[in-house]
Amino acid sequence: MASHGTGAACLTVAVAALLAVFCGTGSDVPGPVVCLTVVTALVSLWSLRLRRRDAGTERRVCVLVLGDIGRSPRMQYHALSLSKHGYNVTFVGFLDTKPHQDVLQEERIRIVSIAEVKGVGVGPKLVTYVTKVIIQCLQLLYVLLRMELQSHLLLQNPPGLPGIAVAWLVCVLRGSRFIIDWHNYGFTIMALSHGQRHPVVRVAKWYEHVFGPLATHNLCVTNAMKDDLQENWGIKATTLYDRPPSIFRETPLKLQHELFMRLANTYPQFQHRGCEEVEVEKTIFSVRDLTDNSVTLRAERPALLLSSTSWTEDEDFSILLKALQEYEGFIKGGASLPSLVCAITGKGPQKEHYRKLIDSLHLEHVKICTPWLEAEDYPVLLGSADLGVCLHKSSSGLDLPMKVVDMFGCCLPVCAIHFNCLHELVKHEENGLIFRDSQELAQQLKSLLSEFPSSEGRLGLFRRNLRTSRGQRWDDNWDQNVLPLITAP
Repeated sequence: MASHGTGAACLTVAVAALLAVFCGTGSDVPGPVVCLTVVTALVSLWSLRLRRRDAGTERRVCVLVLGDIGRSPRMQYHALSLSKHGYNVTFVGFLDTKPHQDVLQEERIRIVSIAEVKGVGVGPKLVTYVTKVIIQCLQLLYVLLRMELQSHLLLQNPPGLPGIAVAWLVCVLRGSRFIIDWHNYGFTIMALSHGQRHPVVRVAKWYEHVFGPLATHNLCVTNAMKDDLQENWGIKATTLYDRPPSIFRETPLKLQHELFMRLANTYPQFQHRGCEEVEVEKTIFSVRDLTDNSVTLRAERPALLLSSTSWTEDEDFSILLKALQEYEGFIKGGASLPSLVCAITGKGPQKEHYRKLIDSLHLEHVKICTPWLEAEDYPVLLGSADLGVCLHKSSSGLDLPMKVVDMFGCCLPVCAIHFNCLHELVKHEENGLIFRDSQELAQQLKSLLSEFPSSEGRLGLFRRNLRTSRGQRWDDNWDQNVLPLITAP
């Protein structure tokens, strides 16, 4: 630290002396040369200040999400893992929804909230997009250059425009090491709504190809993406599979009942409809005996089907709605099947569109609700469900749905829609089933729930397989794959 201060002081004196000589002697050296010399000296001086290290620099890491921190679970897990190993984390991103309580309570994690930029609201969409990118660049530079020097900057991609370029520039200026965690490719997500040949999509693809390889280290979510990054991008990445943290587990009956009671206050689908009993507290799924506080599941309860989504173009929920209509038809046709409560959690741009479709269905034996859950309640609901459904269809065909990882952490069997690398996570007929259309999903629901609530059928077999084949949890996985990158000299 002393050497940086001494160097800066000497450089300041040298610049002042140089200016005095030029001004006092009438030197014939051209003015532009003088200006260039002064500017170079000042930039060098500023660079020294930006790179000023102290005793805590190597224990500081910036985690950057150009999105909602509360809806970025993997980056929250990164921050928690870093803090557990004694690193002080500056967590930068939008604060639209509340992060997990563990993140909020961790003393070593400091959240720096940035505002979501909208861009100019008039003129062509291209102008809006360009101005948004420019403003975000300035916003990120302002935030990142003002904070204490960090040893590493860990960025989530996507969204990577303009985050990758700005983060790389800041790391160059400050001497920090740059890590990109590739969840998917941004340009493939943009192509869902604009098409592959749209100019903005082409620019986004060029941008990721140019700036992506500049990171010091790269992480990715599947071996398929690792191979693609190596073959087509020249990027050597480390596969860090999503793994469930310890909060995802099967939920004890008392916690199930408490959550069902809270949900019943807002969502009628969870309410028990019948005669009230003085010494009994009921939901549509559970019964609590108030005399001894014991909780049991109702024998005649409906099956609880759970899906979660960000309500974006890469998940077509009309497939699930059509399957539920077919399931209703099976019951009306005389099939011995339980009623269903389907809870679809999450927030996103297409939620209202699908809520209108749901309201138009008027199903008798299938009830659908779209709750938004606090971060602490989501794993409790997963651990209380009977079957999960995943409609995530990767835009690149190279990433895996974290929601299925969380479901498996709760030993919840899954029906998931097919795409190329899904087999890295879902093992057909072992921990769940893979479907391709609404008809196949409807048949799978019928088959899996035909013996409900008995645990002897295929659904029970899948749950038992998940209990006995639990792999690594997040902490061990992170320690094995990411910690060596952070501690490397």
